[in-house]
Amino acid sequence: MGSMTSLSVQASPARVAGPSGRQAPRVLASMFRSPLDGYIGLAARYGDTIRMPTGPRSSFFLLSRPEQAEHVLASNQDNYVKAFTYRPLRALIGDGLLTSEGETWRRQRRLMQPLFARRDVQLFGPTIADCTQRMLAAWDRLPDASQVDVSARMGALALEVIGHALFGTDLTGETNSVSAAMAAGQKVATLAAFLPLPSGPRSDRAVRAWARRVGHAPEGIDGPVARLIAGRRAAPDSAADGASRRNLLDVLLTARRDDGSLLLDEEIAAEVTTFMLAGHETSANTLSWAFALLSAFPQARQRLEAEVDSVLQGAAPAAADVGRLPWVTAVVSEAMRLYPPAWTIERDAVEDDRVAGVAVPAGSLVAVPPYLVHRHPEFWPDPAGFDPERFLPGAPEHPRYAFIPFGGGRRACIGQSFAELETVLVLAAVTQRYRLQLTPAGIPKPTANVTLRPGRLPMRLTRRT
Repeated sequence: MGSMTSLSVQASPARVAGPSGRQAPRVLASMFRSPLDGYIGLAARYGDTIRMPTGPRSSFFLLSRPEQAEHVLASNQDNYVKAFTYRPLRALIGDGLLTSEGETWRRQRRLMQPLFARRDVQLFGPTIADCTQRMLAAWDRLPDASQVDVSARMGALALEVIGHALFGTDLTGETNSVSAAMAAGQKVATLAAFLPLPSGPRSDRAVRAWARRVGHAPEGIDGPVARLIAGRRAAPDSAADGASRRNLLDVLLTARRDDGSLLLDEEIAAEVTTFMLAGHETSANTLSWAFALLSAFPQARQRLEAEVDSVLQGAAPAAADVGRLPWVTAVVSEAMRLYPPAWTIERDAVEDDRVAGVAVPAGSLVAVPPYLVHRHPEFWPDPAGFDPERFLPGAPEHPRYAFIPFGGGRRACIGQSFAELETVLVLAAVTQRYRLQLTPAGIPKPTANVTLRPGRLPMRLTRRT
């Protein structure tokens, strides 16, 4: 379809290259200012396999090849635990599924996994469709060619979907406070990962205190979550959508430990906050990038419109239609290839290991960034180009771990099927009614915090005739 700014990644080196220990403080300082630019700069200079000493016995590895990603995330995943860089995020959102480890994580995953089985996720289709139609009805009241912030609108829509689908409640009244708190929390968590923090509970207190000092108090999300939990405890049959099936909040409120005790409110709050962050950011960001890319590459948009019109014949898209919309699905996948929601995955090595021939000592920090893996020229021709045909049936195959927008191994994103369903249905429904056009500002530069956000994304809404 075409190319954007090229990212050059050198071929795999014969030895592990990277900055020296003397250069490390300067490199880390640049990563503090802009983590994504720091990773891109390292890859452009040293290649796809990088080691940087960070202390007498510690090193940082940046690994951008599919076989390395597979080893760390799946083949030898027992040797790799959530990196210390997740500690600030855990301090802000709690010890939920995204940040927990060991038996705590396994118990949480077993508890929630049944809700996200692929066949059961299809039952969320009507909720996604209803929320999308409400957004489109609001757009219908705007003058033609109105300018809207697509990033904000997709965030509000995704939060509404999560509220009804997973918590059985209407979160639209909390959109502004939750969105602002999530954005601030992500920024704090990313920056605090580079701070010398104490260990244990003192670390959590230090992160929250530092967040307040820099003007990003983490409590913005605490109030809505506490009200949600308290309201459901007081009226357990008050789910706003009236659905008969149990939702995530119901599961958490009635779950019992081995000793028969219920979960504490703080444990439930950690899971609710985790799903608010991961559940709405993934879909909102993917949809925002997809609309921007489709505007920049009108041939892809024309093909999208043709498929939607031909397949749906004016009917609102439903879960059963997803398999009949291969181009819509391919556009979503290509948007996630170029702008993966989780742009980096970081692990700490427990024991000495060899990753595709590279010696990784115990205690090393290992980063496997989907952003770089997805743009490796050995596995993706024209890696910076937007070409959904890569994901159509019959397209040349790529290694399984060359495309990891949802991670891999046991810790692959539990909500993958939910996010895939939501993004395809929303993209198809919007395309039926509207064409979104970039302003002269063009595609924004991504902001890399916990997720890869587009920031403000002004686009013009034009009704399709």
